[in-house]
Amino acid sequence: MEVILLQDMRGLGTRGEVVDVKPGYARNYLYPRELAAPSTVANRHWFESQRAKFDARHAAERSAAAEVAAELAALKIEIAKRASETGTLYGSVTPTEVVEALAAKGVQVHRRMVDLSGGIKALGDHVVRVDLHTEVIAEVALEVVPET
Repeated sequence: MEVILLQDMRGLGTRGEVVDVKPGYARNYLYPRELAAPSTVANRHWFESQRAKFDARHAAERSAAAEVAAELAALKIEIAKRASETGTLYGSVTPTEVVEALAAKGVQVHRRMVDLSGGIKALGDHVVRVDLHTEVIAEVALEVVPET
């Protein structure tokens, strides 16, 4: 079943692209969340008439994300965690902890934007990836210190 994406979807496509998906996925997930519309002639014409509006909003979101990325590049956050004598953490650093540390520095991001692929399970310096926008990815310096 062909649909027109109304939002950028990681792993599926970008806004305005016509993609082929399973009917159940379109009916039960994409349509109710207004992430896609059926690929009909009328919907294609409607999307083309609205493309300038979508592109302007997309550019505004991208520029706002670039400003936040510049702030994040200049930051270094510190998280205190319990650790063993060998430097291994009891548990791991979570995206929520990273978001709280960033909020303490005055930068607001959503926890789903924080990518801790592989997890952080040791003391020391790490780099955390923050997906602010589909085209803007920031990196934040993170130091995990032992809790006293």
